[in-house]
Amino acid sequence: MQNTDASQTWHGTTILTVRKGNKVVVAGDGQVSLSNTIIKGNARKVRPLAGGNVIAGFAGATADAMTLFERLESKLEQYPQQLTRACVELAKDWRTDRYLRRLEAMMIVADRSVSLVLTGTGDVLEPENGVIGIGSGGSFALAAARALIDQDLEAEVIAERAMTIAADICVYTNTNFVIETLES
Repeated sequence: MQNTDASQTWHGTTILTVRKGNKVVVAGDGQVSLSNTIIKGNARKVRPLAGGNVIAGFAGATADAMTLFERLESKLEQYPQQLTRACVELAKDWRTDRYLRRLEAMMIVADRSVSLVLTGTGDVLEPENGVIGIGSGGSFALAAARALIDQDLEAEVIAERAMTIAADICVYTNTNFVIETLES
């Protein structure tokens, strides 16, 4: 018999972007959970794309995120050096394509000049203040990063401290962080 219990779903992650000075940082935790069980503690949810010129992080179903990474890479090849255009085109496909619209994930993408959140509802959003958080611990990391952004700290330090705070609060977030940085 198939388990249809709604609690048996994939839960959370925390992905955070901090843009400060001449740097943009994307950080993600490594925990993958199924209900109340940690399945994996060192998943890589943040990765460079487009030859290292773009950083992307995902929250949601892993296979769905891999599909979106591949689609974004394709759009970046089609629209080189145009992250916003590539993301808008991906969001259009994601919203209208029968297969893609079933994908359950969110993405943060950043290059040297812009940071964006992409959703399956067609949203391509640029944050205020250069800080974005998504996933189950995203709000905690976002709040912590906003509190730290005006301090005399580097973007990487802010991201790591904010992620640590999120991991202390969110049971679906751990401290096995992957942090990628781009400098302009």
